[in-house]
Amino acid sequence: MPPQIANLQLPASSGVLMRLLFSVWVFLLFSSASVCWCQETASPEGLRREAALPNRHRFVVEDIIKYCKPQKGFWVDLGAGRGQLTIPLVEAAENPVVMLDPDEPAMVAGLRIAREQGLEDRLFAVVGVAESLPFPDNSVDLLVSRGSIFFWDDPVKGLQEVYRVLRPGAPAYIGGGAGSGFPQEATDELIRMRVEQLEGSDAARWRRFVDLRCPKQMDQWAAEAGLPQYTVMGQGAISAGDPRVGQGVWLLFHKQQKK
Repeated sequence: MPPQIANLQLPASSGVLMRLLFSVWVFLLFSSASVCWCQETASPEGLRREAALPNRHRFVVEDIIKYCKPQKGFWVDLGAGRGQLTIPLVEAAENPVVMLDPDEPAMVAGLRIAREQGLEDRLFAVVGVAESLPFPDNSVDLLVSRGSIFFWDDPVKGLQEVYRVLRPGAPAYIGGGAGSGFPQEATDELIRMRVEQLEGSDAARWRRFVDLRCPKQMDQWAAEAGLPQYTVMGQGAISAGDPRVGQGVWLLFHKQQKK
C-alpha cells in the first residue's frame, strides 16, 4: 500500500495555549519501499570500518539536550533521512518529532523502523527542503539537523528559513559530528579514516567534504543568513579539539525573543 496523506496535529508548546493545525504530506507506515542507508564512505573497507564504530547519533542527542534545553512541543529534524537522529531523539526526550527530507523513500523506511520500535505515535514525516520549510512562522520549538546542511542547495537561505519558523526563544542545532561523548578510541579511528581518505584516490571529493565541515564555513553561512546571535562549536571533520562537541562542527542559535 502506498504512503497516505494525513493531517498532522502539532503539539502545543509548554505554557502556551496554542495548537497549530495544518495539512501536510505525512508518510505513514504502510510502504514496502526498500532504501539503502546513505553512507559517507563508499569503499567496502570504509563501510566495514564505519559500521564497527559506535552509533554516533545517540551521543549527538545528548549534546542536543544539553545545549538546547528544549521545551516540549513541535520538534523538527531537518534532513532526517531514515531517522537515524530522529529515533534516538524521540526515545531520549519522549517528545514527538517531525522528520523533514526531500527523500520520501528514506523517510518511509524510517517510519517503518519507528513502528518496529513502538514509536509510531511519536514520529511523523513531511517531504520538503530546507530552503522552503512548510511550517508557519514562529511555530517550531526545536529544530535539529545532523549532516544535511552540507548538501542544501542554498545553506544561507535554509538558515533563514530555520530562523523564520522557530518560536521566539527556541533553539536550532545544525551541523555534523560524532557528539562530545563519543568514545576517544572511536573518535581517533574516525579521524584517522578521514585523513586516509584525504590521501587516497578520491582525495578531491574528501577535501571538499572536509572543507565544508569547518568552523569558518559554518560561521560564513550564519553571518550571511543574518543570524543575530549564534555560536559555532567544533573544529571540523578531522579534529576533536573542542571538548564541547568532540569531532565535527555545529551551529547553535536561538530565535530572539520579541521585545
